[in-house]
Amino acid sequence: MNLLPTATSTDVQEQRPRVAVLPVGSFEQHGPHLPLITDTAIAAIYGRCIADAYPVHLLPPITMACSHEHGSWPGTVSISARTLYAVIDDIRASLGRSGIRKLVIVNGHGGNYVLSNIVQEANVDGPRMSLFPLSSDVDRARSDAGLVSDKHGDMHAGEYETSILLHAAPELVRPGYEKADHDGGERRFLLTLGMTEYTASGVIGYPSHATAEKGGALLGSLTKSFADHLAALGEH
Repeated sequence: MNLLPTATSTDVQEQRPRVAVLPVGSFEQHGPHLPLITDTAIAAIYGRCIADAYPVHLLPPITMACSHEHGSWPGTVSISARTLYAVIDDIRASLGRSGIRKLVIVNGHGGNYVLSNIVQEANVDGPRMSLFPLSSDVDRARSDAGLVSDKHGDMHAGEYETSILLHAAPELVRPGYEKADHDGGERRFLLTLGMTEYTASGVIGYPSHATAEKGGALLGSLTKSFADHLAALGEH
């Protein structure tokens, strides 16, 4: 699977896109059956599906972000929220100089909380930026795909993420996901205590229910929902 866009400068010149799509992932543990790049891979897969369906300028993913709650696991690497903010602000400014003034951030990691503030601030003087997928987009996709688990219980390396990779990049899924289910409970103090308080394996969710078919249905539903984000930006 190629996680990077392959368009040439000539392709972009001919297409003349008005909206750029920026996948943002992470580099963090995802239990024993999914790789550290899981969130980046999923964000890039979202982006590829979107670019195949809509006239947008797909950017390469940001591969490290805010994974501090996973910091005690080997391999996890984080950057600060202020660094992520600065990188995205620089990208937004650079796009503007080339004539692309609207940006959709495609987020693959729930811990990237600062992205909501970036989008909020960018739209003070009018709609210029959107964050995808929204919680409502994910809820719709889970329902459309017939997922067994709920969104809270299936937080990390579970049915949702494993299904998407089984469909789009099965080579990234290692054996053992069928027996990796873990209930992390209520998790009231996740931000204070980190993931290790709620899981020994790194998994919080139900990957045993994952299938490639569900992954395809999830991506199909999310791709359809992206049209609402273009509409919100005034791009029909």
